[in-house]
Amino acid sequence: MLIKESHADVQIVANGKETSMRIFLFHPTIPGYPNARFPGVVLFSEIYQVTGPVARFARQIAGQGYIVAAPSSYHDFTGPEPLAYDVPGTDQGNEWKVVKTLESYDEDSYKTVDYLLSLPTCTGRVGTTGMCLGGHLALRASLDPRITACVAYFATDVHSRTLGPNDGPNGSSTIESTSNHTLDKLSNIKGEVAMIFGIKDTHVPDAGRDLIRLKLREAGVCFSFHEFAWSQHAFIRDELSKGRYDPAITKACFEVLLEMFGRVLKTDLGEADGKKQEVEHVC
Repeated sequence: MLIKESHADVQIVANGKETSMRIFLFHPTIPGYPNARFPGVVLFSEIYQVTGPVARFARQIAGQGYIVAAPSSYHDFTGPEPLAYDVPGTDQGNEWKVVKTLESYDEDSYKTVDYLLSLPTCTGRVGTTGMCLGGHLALRASLDPRITACVAYFATDVHSRTLGPNDGPNGSSTIESTSNHTLDKLSNIKGEVAMIFGIKDTHVPDAGRDLIRLKLREAGVCFSFHEFAWSQHAFIRDELSKGRYDPAITKACFEVLLEMFGRVLKTDLGEADGKKQEVEHVC
């Protein structure tokens, strides 16, 4: 499927401050069918904003028949240009990641979904995906009931409650009723979620992944949980990945994404009946 690329600048108001956020748009096109309609996907980037690898990932998804919108998360501090995959870029991205507030992250997500739904070529069904910081943002965006499918790659800072301003890592398994951290709000998710991790990921260790799985289950979320034995953090990044890029596992994970998005976003499922599914115990 062919792709048309463009961008839109939308105004964001959060914490009493108004800024302009650029949304990079990757839109599928079918020659001869100008009124073709497609589901939408919000693609959240890692801490470097919308880089070459993120744009290539967006094109892969768009080529399968989805309108992909990739917001520039750090509009609070800088323009839409990507940060470099070097030490200064990494340090800057990690600094802004915790200075930016959860209110600002949430407004970014909400406005991006608004933008997709405003397009006459969008069917009205929207999913999310992302990697690293973006994996967390994809999961957090699913707190919005308009999101019905989420595929989150190696989501950081979920298990430790360290996205946005925080008092330090908190890996408690007890839900904090007043907390606005993603881990404590999972029961708000109404769609389906797929979490993807590498077991060798030093950013989200065994205990952290186990905690995320536990809290998803306790929250009653419909989810699948994928862990790959030899994969490290950033294993889908095909550029400057510090030796971690694994194209074979990346391909397998993309099939996970296509299966869920195809079933949930492209199929007209109608309203869920809410009935508990009883599974027959057979051999």
